[in-house]
Amino acid sequence: MGGPVRIVIVGGSFGGLTTAYELRRHLGPERAEITLVARDDQFRFVPSFTGVAMGRRRLEQISFPLAAPLAAKRVRFLNETVANIDTASKVVSTDAGEHPYDFLVIATGHRSANEAVPGLGPFDGPGHSPMSAGETAELAEAVQRLLAEPGPVVIGAAPGASCIGPVYELAFGLDHLLRRRGLRHQVPMSLLTPEPFLGHMGMGGAGTIRQLLEAALEERDIAYRTSAAITRVTEDTLETADASSIPSVCSIIIPPLAGVEAVAASEGLGNPKGFVPVDDHYRHEVADGVYAVGVAVALPPVEGSAVPVNFPKTGHMTEQMAKIAAADLVGRLQGHEASTNELSARCILEMGDRAAYLAVDPVRPPRNRIPTVSEGRPWLLAKIVFERAYLAFARRGRLLPTALGW
Repeated sequence: MGGPVRIVIVGGSFGGLTTAYELRRHLGPERAEITLVARDDQFRFVPSFTGVAMGRRRLEQISFPLAAPLAAKRVRFLNETVANIDTASKVVSTDAGEHPYDFLVIATGHRSANEAVPGLGPFDGPGHSPMSAGETAELAEAVQRLLAEPGPVVIGAAPGASCIGPVYELAFGLDHLLRRRGLRHQVPMSLLTPEPFLGHMGMGGAGTIRQLLEAALEERDIAYRTSAAITRVTEDTLETADASSIPSVCSIIIPPLAGVEAVAASEGLGNPKGFVPVDDHYRHEVADGVYAVGVAVALPPVEGSAVPVNFPKTGHMTEQMAKIAAADLVGRLQGHEASTNELSARCILEMGDRAAYLAVDPVRPPRNRIPTVSEGRPWLLAKIVFERAYLAFARRGRLLPTALGW
């Protein structure tokens, strides 16, 4: 290739930002022209959306503008919305123009398939969800209304969901908030999950997390049902596939995910759900020069279950994918193939006044190591410190050098 190689990254969250930083660390501006395209001009620390919903954080505290740190890395930032990707011509089309590429990294995240559960709003129905900044702000307002007018609450995940952890965080967080306000006795709480057992989380469970969650829900008087298929949300009830309904004036539901519209609409790029099929280096299985990382990647579930539960994708796992993809891209430019490895997971699950730490290696069983499960107040402090440190590093164009994960 004559001149700098043209690399386009679509998406400005964990996957896109990590890929941009990693590529620039290995490839100078004279070697690579890197462009990051994102429809949101802000980076947001998504794992803290549950804290925003409970009123402990504000969106501006967990966000920063993308333009400045990317400019410091000499990465061109385009605040545009991708409409189509032509893998034959190697062109990304946006609402503002066309951007040719030699290599493309898709880090678009997801589209919340709220239509899978009628009534799951928040903007076109009574249900609530924390899957985007706008939805999280709306949920925070709903929680404040609940404090003013207490009533029964249901928190759960829809069939096919892959982001199960926030269900537990929201349940424990709301329980803690209500107890602090002296309102818990006025709010019956239920947790509904498609998982075959508590703590499955789309990865077949891990160590003693099942027992920890069962005990925590029972001691907090939070009723729970597993293998539950949520089918509809109304103003005052939540309905399930077994024709039962549960009273609920505030239903908070994690939806199943799908690929974003641009990927789903681009010929030969995604599978029927809009996710991108890749190999173990996160290269597209067919399209030349195309990579995908994070939630955009098509990953099969670990096992079948009575109610579908999809493979989990966390920020920590997304960073691993981004680093593997970036290393492979750099290796191809340098004439060699980089190594790869299976995904591991390290996360901190908030539980109101404490938190649980979970480490699984690899995510997909069977595993070489016995999973680590630990609970206590220090883990809550650790998550707060990690969030602030991550944001401080990222807004300065750096990656936090830690294996703690989240």
